[in-house]
Amino acid sequence: MIHSNLKDYLMLHFIVLIWGFTAILGLLISLPSLELVFYRTLLATVGVALIMVFRKESMWVRTPELLKIAGVGAIISLHWILFFWSAKVSTASVCLAGMATTSLWTAFVEPLVNRTRIKWYEVALGLLVISGLLVIFQFETGYWLGLTMALVSAFLAALFSVLNGRLTQRHTPYQITLYEMGAASLFALLFMPFYSAFLMDGAPIQWTWKGLDWFWLLILGGICTVYAFSVSVELMKRLPVFSINLTINLEPVYGILLAVLVFGESEKMTPQFYLGTLIILISVLIYPVLNYWNKRRKAVKLIN
Repeated sequence: MIHSNLKDYLMLHFIVLIWGFTAILGLLISLPSLELVFYRTLLATVGVALIMVFRKESMWVRTPELLKIAGVGAIISLHWILFFWSAKVSTASVCLAGMATTSLWTAFVEPLVNRTRIKWYEVALGLLVISGLLVIFQFETGYWLGLTMALVSAFLAALFSVLNGRLTQRHTPYQITLYEMGAASLFALLFMPFYSAFLMDGAPIQWTWKGLDWFWLLILGGICTVYAFSVSVELMKRLPVFSINLTINLEPVYGILLAVLVFGESEKMTPQFYLGTLIILISVLIYPVLNYWNKRRKAVKLIN
């Protein structure tokens, strides 16, 4: 059992490392965020469908369940649109710093969805995260839009992770990935007229790829989406949702290091930015200690 759990956690870290590279891919690809998400999810849908045909896996899902999966897919689509948009209007580092709040969003979202009590220390850690964000906002005022987008994206990531944690009990990872990616692609397509008219001042949708866009999109759609997303959904069957999102918070650490390696000086931020990011990460890493202490205290009370 220990060996199995260790293997699951090592695989989770590998997946998070892959995800840490997605913000960099978003900057390497010339497409705007919405078009990028459309192509990413479309390629992922085709890819997972081919895998299911090859493996002879069933695609059949009852209509009520299909609608639930599709709803989560729409949330994922909006999450990725804001994620890539954040990176493009700021930097990969700013985007990933905002995404570091995902597990603390989960601390509030999960009790609401599953109808359990919110713990006092989760509120305290949430306030600590806010202090870290205030440090970043105070000294990186030029990136407030990108950071705000990343924070909303992080909330949506927490929401779909909690919802997926429930769906994994009833469906295979490939079924969930197929219909969520299909719904995400459809949502991006339907959102395009509104996006073009109101958010891009009537600018036309950019359908054409440039240079190596096709290669980076294949990496993004194949490895970072079909492979990583399917494995993460499978891991949700064996690992707690909060533990998964806690590990995902190492994404900014991996991503910021990779961004500095790939883009060099353009990704280097002020010392205050890294101080704020450090405060956020510390608050995230404190959580399992406090959670363990709280469970142990309750267990002692029950024994006594």
